[in-house]
Amino acid sequence: MTHLSKQLFSYFLLLTFLFSCSVKEQASSAQDLKRWQEQAARVTIIRDDFGVPHVYGKTDADAVFGLLYAQCEDDFNRVERNYLWAIGRLAEVEGEEMLYSDLRARLYMSKEEAVQHYEKSPEWLKALCNSFADGINYYLLTHPEVKPKLLTRFEPWMPMYFSEGSIGGDIESVSTERIKAFYGTKNSMGFLQGQSGLVKPGILQEPQGSNGFTISGKHTASGKAMLLINPHTSFFFRGEVHAVSEEGLNAYGAVTWGQFFIYQGFNEKTGWMHTSAYTDVIDEFEETIVKEDGKLFYRYGQEKRPVTSSSVTLAYKTGNEVKQKTFTTYRTHHGPITHQNGDKWVATALMWKPVEALTQSFIRTKQSNLKEFNQMMQMRTNSSNGTVYADADGNIAYYHGNFFPRRDTSFDYTKPVDGSNPKTDWQGLHPLEETIIIKNPPNGWIQNCNSTPYTGAGEYSPKKEDYPAYMAPAPENFRGVHAIRLLKKANNLTLDKLINLAYDPYLPAFEVLVPGLVKAFDAQKPTDPKLKEAIDVMRRWDYAVSKESVAMSLAHFYATNAFKNGSAPKSLALMDRMNYYANVALEKERLALFSQSMDQLEKDFGTWKMPWGEINRFQRVNGEIKQPFNDALPSLPIGMASGNWGALASFGSSTYNTKKLYGTLGNSFVAVVEFGDKVKAKTMLAGGQSGDPASPHFFDQGQRYADVKFKDAAYYRQDVEKRAEATYHPGEKHGKK
Repeated sequence: MTHLSKQLFSYFLLLTFLFSCSVKEQASSAQDLKRWQEQAARVTIIRDDFGVPHVYGKTDADAVFGLLYAQCEDDFNRVERNYLWAIGRLAEVEGEEMLYSDLRARLYMSKEEAVQHYEKSPEWLKALCNSFADGINYYLLTHPEVKPKLLTRFEPWMPMYFSEGSIGGDIESVSTERIKAFYGTKNSMGFLQGQSGLVKPGILQEPQGSNGFTISGKHTASGKAMLLINPHTSFFFRGEVHAVSEEGLNAYGAVTWGQFFIYQGFNEKTGWMHTSAYTDVIDEFEETIVKEDGKLFYRYGQEKRPVTSSSVTLAYKTGNEVKQKTFTTYRTHHGPITHQNGDKWVATALMWKPVEALTQSFIRTKQSNLKEFNQMMQMRTNSSNGTVYADADGNIAYYHGNFFPRRDTSFDYTKPVDGSNPKTDWQGLHPLEETIIIKNPPNGWIQNCNSTPYTGAGEYSPKKEDYPAYMAPAPENFRGVHAIRLLKKANNLTLDKLINLAYDPYLPAFEVLVPGLVKAFDAQKPTDPKLKEAIDVMRRWDYAVSKESVAMSLAHFYATNAFKNGSAPKSLALMDRMNYYANVALEKERLALFSQSMDQLEKDFGTWKMPWGEINRFQRVNGEIKQPFNDALPSLPIGMASGNWGALASFGSSTYNTKKLYGTLGNSFVAVVEFGDKVKAKTMLAGGQSGDPASPHFFDQGQRYADVKFKDAAYYRQDVEKRAEATYHPGEKHGKK
């Protein structure tokens, strides 16, 4: 833009802005616009050839301003929805079915409390929160064609609701169905005492976790440490970004839409990868309620303490109307009342320290070595994650969780405990040194695939007997088994070799399941020639997934059918259930389930001889969060498989009123990083950077995703400028996004 055109554009913005405001608001609105424009002038955004925004600002706050502006350019729809969910206003857009999701958010924090948290934040954090809001609001001002569904103005207190990184985090484990049963039906629904109100994933639900590998220089060609960053989330759930300031920020990686810190990524000296640790950090306390003179109390030891109550009014959309519903909510010192077991009300306790969590999330991105990183972890407010770490000094480490309430191990906290007994209370937090940490093990590698940390470093792993059970209740899984086998043999790794390792096609679940099927056929000796032909395919299979594999199609449908319709006890975990169908289920049942699976393939596709890639597809139809999958529209064949079967490169797919399977989660952002004098990285983003179907970066990484063709990450400014597709300040019109 020329200087004159910039002046005219600014004048037009000012007139538009003031025209939309009341007289009373005009002075402050003009001040807002002036502040936004001044900050925008201190920010430069460079879009590279894949649309990745590289944001450069004078200060950290400037970088945050530009980062949020760029995120809105890429996918304002997801930015807005994440905050509608987080602050408890989703029902105003999506209807009454989301009312109890909104109530859940408000049970843990009101808007007034969020404002108080913001106001008590240190000045540097308030500056980042201000820039978060300003960056989004300036985007909306300069893009009048974008129509928010509800949030026409963002506020600096909003990040207090959204402070850790995963959109759900801990709070999403609290069942909205149980909240609805308690608050929506006037406490009329009771449950058996001891029953947990926490959400448990279904046995076949795709694991929404991650893989993280960290490898010391003894196993790399360069002698430098490497890191695999491999979150398994919903596709298009995070964008790829780079944020730089003159105050020491230079972080690259994946950001959850609407957050102002890089959640999984690296700087020049350190890298961090979060996996879902599945630690026990959420507890339920059954409260004994007493009503006296119309007031509610709960028993605590010899005391009767008053139950705190408050009123929450929520709006929700119904048809073309917006209605309101008011709830009286309850709380004890354990936390908000979330449901009821029999005659006991249940309070659900989880970590809720938004200022501290935001602080830790941001400063994590600026640490330079293991000592600094360890000091940052002393804050102990990263509650839902394990953290895999590598640095330029050659250190590798793993922290299994970061927030552990100290508890009396004579009680079983996997179930609700008696809240009237003071001995069940949390007794402060375990210091970091008492938690499960692996640092520089002699074997030279660490892995976590949402599995037990007690196998994380092979024979040098921590010992289960040294820690309370609540620190690591997660069992081993097939991805963990797979990772350990590969890492034991890994040597002379380069970035490309690490990619190959991370995409190894072997599926250890089927080395358990399939021999039992073949054995059943050999024992029963059925005469059906079609069944014999299919069993011969399975007999010859090497248990590796590929686009061309017919055995993979048969194995997937057989395992899925067995898990859904077979005789295994529902209490069995996934690995135990796989063993059941391999060795315990009657041979006739195994063959019957396999035959049913063949019949299903024939019914849907005309033949059971279907290559996996013809069934397993990647499709991006439009920019909507929930994709309308369609067999008649173009899609790509994918030679990856479910993490349930031990696929490290996870691709969770299912049918959606379709015959073909379409992926919706799994490998979403993947990076391999090598540290040294300079950091080097290669990355992959599912689909593309932009949520706009008109953008060239909407699906420009789709074929690369299918072909496992990573791109080089442009980290240093000179490399970014060589690949620049557009360079601009926020508010300026520019080319491709």
